[in-house]
Parts: sequence; C-alpha cells; structure tokens
Amino acid sequence: MSKNFIFSSESVGEGHPDKVADYISDSILDACLAQDPKSRVACETLVKSNCVFLAGEITTDATLNYEEIVREAIREIGYVNDDDVFHADKVFISNILTAQSSDIAQGVDAAEAEGKDTAEQGAGDQGIMFGYACTQTPELMPAPVMYSHRLLREMARQRKELKVDWLRPDVKSQVALEYVDGKPVAIKNVVISTQHAADKKHEEIRQFCIEEVIKKVLPAELLTDQTEYLINP
Repeated sequence: MSKNFIFSSESVGEGHPDKVADYISDSILDACLAQDPKSRVACETLVKSNCVFLAGEITTDATLNYEEIVREAIREIGYVNDDDVFHADKVFISNILTAQSSDIAQGVDAAEAEGKDTAEQGAGDQGIMFGYACTQTPELMPAPVMYSHRLLREMARQRKELKVDWLRPDVKSQVALEYVDGKPVAIKNVVISTQHAADKKHEEIRQFCIEEVIKKVLPAELLTDQTEYLINP
C-alpha cells in the first residue's frame, strides 16, 4: 500500500437527527440508572419533522416522566429557536416503550447454575467493534476524524457560549488530509455544512466558519494556500 494518500473523515454535530435520537435514548438510560442501577434499558428513538417516537423495552424500578426527559434533552441540544420546526417545547412525542418481554428476561435474569458458586447472568445482546489507535493526535485517534470533531465542538461552543444566535444545532464537518510517507503534511479541504437562520447571507456564514472556526481550531501548519474551504456547498 502506498504511503502517499489523501484520507478524509466526517463528523456530525449534536443537532444532527442521528445524534438527537441517540442523546434522547442516552438521557432515558441515565435517568433509569440514576434511580435504579440494575435497570435494563433497550430504548430506541426516531425523530422526524416535529415528532419524536420512543420504542423498545425497559425493565426498571425507576419512576420516570419520559416526556420531560425528551424535552429537556432537546433543549440541551439547542432546538429552542422560534423558527425551529423541531422545537423542545412543541414536538409531538409518541411513547410505546414497554417492559422487557418475559422470554428475553428468562434468558438474561441471573440464575443459579449447577456447579457454579455464583448465579450466572445471560447477555441480552451482542456487538462487534473494531478500530485502531495511533499517535497522530493526543486522543490517539486518526487526525482527520479528530479535526472534524474539533470543528463541531467549536461550532457548538460559538453557538452556546458565545451566543452566535444565527447558528442552529444541525451541522456536519469533513476534513481531508494529505499524507506523505505515512505522515500528515497538509489539509486538502475542509467542509462545514451548518444549519442557520434563514436571513443569514452565505458570504457571512462562509467568513465566520473559516476565520472564527477553521483557522482557530485546525493546525496552522497544515492549512496552506491550496487548502479548499467548502462552506454549505
């Protein structure tokens, strides 16, 4: 394999529908565990337009107000602007969560096992993960994906802490990095696609993303005269 190549990775912000759904499910899990550390939570969330759908199976002794948890999660993300179709206080919430089925519970519940000193508990699910660590960043992750993450963290900081009120939560970034002899030498292009207030002009958005985000977050030595900036392309 050649040691000279271009590697690109993307990241999506907290307002992206996939992240919104994950954050709502995570918030429900956290609320369950806060009251009942032995909770079993299989919560799936789907978001579309101005609707949130909760489904899955939860076994817990916790007493929860699911609607309140959902709205607070959306509020924390930042969907609170008057022009948001998906708004923390206005979304319709459909909740079809149920308790875990007895058939699954039978296989998961801890039970005495012959010849064992302690009760054994079954696994309710399984997963396969893969990846690798490297020395390109302090996080031990490849530079393109970490640079993409950093861009979105700064976009969120600008929106929440610095009160850039025309920014909206849904945003995506992508960074393409050129490698020579297996080492990063230059950023070929940077993409930021961000949701924004309807009255904001494209040139203002472009200038902001380049000067206030990209150039303040990405390593200056990797940004060159040939680096291409693609803002809301």
